[in-house]
Amino acid sequence: MSNVGQIERETQNRVVKLFENELEYIYLGNWNDRFNSNIEDEYLVKFLKKQGYSKELIDRSIREIRMVSDNQQKSLYDVNKEVYSLIRYGAKIRLNVGEKKQSVNYIDWSNPLNNDFYIAEEVTVKG
Repeated sequence: MSNVGQIERETQNRVVKLFENELEYIYLGNWNDRFNSNIEDEYLVKFLKKQGYSKELIDRSIREIRMVSDNQQKSLYDVNKEVYSLIRYGAKIRLNVGEKKQSVNYIDWSNPLNNDFYIAEEVTVKG
């Protein structure tokens, strides 16, 4: 490894330690050799369960954000705008016909410390 690579590695290690120790993020490791997604269902389900949403609301809200984010018929700008809207204002989910829609919030904006914070290295999303 060249000296430049060693300096970069040392810097990355310091940044990871800062996020872990000072900001209390959960370190997920190096994600270079795994299939990464722009939405990591496992972590989102864990967070939404912690917020008290039912399994059906969680499943539908994840399906909603995936449907929006995976839409190849719209421009990247329009997709990002819709995903931002879901993240900012939540998904409006109707479980049954005739029932009032319920909001599922992907982020707890009122209580930031209720959110889960993660850090990973070398994350690449393909597609």
